[in-house]
Amino acid sequence: MNRLQGKTAIITGGNSGVGAATACLFASEGANVVISARRKDALEEVAAKITAAGGNVLAVSADISKDGDCKALVAAAVEKFGSVDILVNNAGVLDTGLAPVDKFNDDELQKVLSINQVGTMQMIRAALSVMQSGASIVNVASVAGVNGGGGAAYVSSKAAIIGITKHTALLNATNYIRCNAVCPGTIVTPMTMNMKPETLDMRMMGAMSKHADLKIKPCMAEDVANIIAFFASDESKALNGQVVVSDFGSSL
Repeated sequence: MNRLQGKTAIITGGNSGVGAATACLFASEGANVVISARRKDALEEVAAKITAAGGNVLAVSADISKDGDCKALVAAAVEKFGSVDILVNNAGVLDTGLAPVDKFNDDELQKVLSINQVGTMQMIRAALSVMQSGASIVNVASVAGVNGGGGAAYVSSKAAIIGITKHTALLNATNYIRCNAVCPGTIVTPMTMNMKPETLDMRMMGAMSKHADLKIKPCMAEDVANIIAFFASDESKALNGQVVVSDFGSSL
């Protein structure tokens, strides 16, 4: 308890799944929580839950693919709580159907990259303008970015997040502002559960099945939130530029 006491954390994609679980956990650990997503109603539901539990929370509707929204989100956090000590880049979208590199749709690729990759980079840029020594950035990438198991658009976006994690860590190491990434495997969230089996590319599914033990249980949102909280806390202050796969070992 109180691992994040007095710290202010921005969590993108805080309206459901990993983002909502992380926001609730952070608030219970004493953080001032700023949650963002495009859907205001779902954000308010999470904010109400945190408030009811005695936490401090600010809900800000934002589209991280828009640089102006990223800057406004950081400004709102500073105006409300005075600082930004933690940034969790969790917002992201899946491609449809796990389309491989010889079948991806150009428009869908641009959509996925604009949110997953560009949005993450824009949020890092905005947060770094106000962060001080001791701050922590946690990027939610994916095991897909590590082993290539997923649609080409999604894989490329998550691999880019891994790269920008190491870049950010390297750039800011002497300022003691650190950046790490967690890479969930299969995870039970509304986003993944809404994928329609009939749209999935069977050739890609077959390739992925050769590199994963499907008998091992998937992660829950709370499992990932616990790892994010560790990276955000001073308990992990010596860790920088690290990329951790969280899948119960199913991809080993």
